Amino acid sequence: MTIANSRAWQALEEHAAAMRGQHLRELFAADSTRFPHLSLEVDGLLFDYSKQRLDAKTRTLLAALAEERQVKAWVECMFTGEPVNGSENRAALHTALRSSSTTPLCVDGHDVMPGIHASRARMRAFCDAVRSTQWRGFSGEPIRNIVNLGIGGSDLGPRMLTTALSAYTHPSLRVHYVSNIDAADLAPVLESLDPRTTLFVVASKTFTTLETLTNARTARAWLLSAAGNADDAAMARQFIAITANAAEALRFGIPPDNLFEFHDWVGGRFSLWSPVGLSLALAIGMEAFEQLLAGAEAMDKHFRTAPIEQNLPMLMALIGIWNINFLGAWNLSISPYSQSLRYLPDYLQQLDMESNGKSLTPDGTPVGVHTAPVLWGGAGSNTQHAYFQLLHQGGCLIPSDFIAFAESDYPLASHHEKLLSNCLAQAEALAFGNTHADPLRACAGNQPSSMLLLPRLDPFTLGQLIAAYEHKVCAQAAIWGINPFDQWGVELGKQLAARLLPAIESTHPDESLKTDASTAGLIAWLHSERKPA
Repeated sequence: MTIANSRAWQALEEHAAAMRGQHLRELFAADSTRFPHLSLEVDGLLFDYSKQRLDAKTRTLLAALAEERQVKAWVECMFTGEPVNGSENRAALHTALRSSSTTPLCVDGHDVMPGIHASRARMRAFCDAVRSTQWRGFSGEPIRNIVNLGIGGSDLGPRMLTTALSAYTHPSLRVHYVSNIDAADLAPVLESLDPRTTLFVVASKTFTTLETLTNARTARAWLLSAAGNADDAAMARQFIAITANAAEALRFGIPPDNLFEFHDWVGGRFSLWSPVGLSLALAIGMEAFEQLLAGAEAMDKHFRTAPIEQNLPMLMALIGIWNINFLGAWNLSISPYSQSLRYLPDYLQQLDMESNGKSLTPDGTPVGVHTAPVLWGGAGSNTQHAYFQLLHQGGCLIPSDFIAFAESDYPLASHHEKLLSNCLAQAEALAFGNTHADPLRACAGNQPSSMLLLPRLDPFTLGQLIAAYEHKVCAQAAIWGINPFDQWGVELGKQLAARLLPAIESTHPDESLKTDASTAGLIAWLHSERKPA
């Protein structure tokens, strides 16, 4: 039986038919207690979902769907190391990476917790050495710049958080992130750096990723050309690898003592809590990094134990399913009212769309309903002058997540209050619109949104926030019956790129290349344009 034929789903369909005609103005007018009944505070994080197009009955019916789909049991399997990544027969233990517990947690009969704590201790020792200038480059000068070479999960999380926590960064260390294989990403960074004081962190789970390894080889050549006879010292002092494939890293030339390993039960887009976060830890210090882990661990405990209707990530997941599957809203706008969090929508795009952008269950059965939303967004208040016009008057149903902080991370007189007023005003305008006499100025409203308010932008609260979104994605996957931990569509593109590369690198078109007429024509055009004058 598909999910759409289940009893709980059918009950929600009947309820949705009545709710679709309701306007948020009417829902608020009918219930003066709507805000306290449709909001939740967890460890200082306030989640207000009263501006969503739902009511208490909707929440009860959604909770019944989660119970019918046995989401809590699935969550427990994830936390205890069961192979919830069924297609690859692996556990998904990103939660263990931020655990402070010493209680054994076994995967294939092996307790993973001692290794996690030992890895964290190694990260602390290395961060302390670099930040205190004890760790120096081949010339004996202290490290001043760190370049993280990675892509996807080895880039987006650490990059986002390094920018978000810029108020906490070391005053004498600059951390750069290079992900794109396009030379325009790496070349300007290298041009601005001194090879004697630059440390490269190569982050790749497989250590075979085309983009990352291409950038790493170029960076290695740049460094060694400056090191001259000190090339061994340069590799020993200025190249670090973070990988689950130690053999490939050693083959590249990374010394064994410079390897930080993590396991295949850590998915790339869930890996920032592992040594993949080393560049972030170098930027903010290991104490702040461990506060990030503590915030995530606090959200883990809440998600694992709280009842469904008082469970913040579970409510986020269920509201998303309500909007996508019952109201027909297939987009989600993310608007952090924090310039420091400007990369959060990019990070959440991968987390949500790569995890849940699937239409089949693990056994190959069609899900039968839409899954992941098209997620996009940007930092407020810039977004108000970009795409909010579409939200207000474009006629499309597009839910929004607003994220804001009571205190600013960079306090300047009168700035933060104006920022917050814009955030609250946009959520109000989207919900209630206006009834202007001029139809061109009228806004229909009834655009749903949730508001996440946090006390301040610090490592602990960011740990809470990111973990909440992780758990939202996983809970939705459990309800839809899909595997959020594989990404075979991404793998297909990689395979095709590897097949086409020799034909593009060649000085002449490859007549034997088996491909479609369009791709063959494009390659032929490229060859014609790249011929010497």
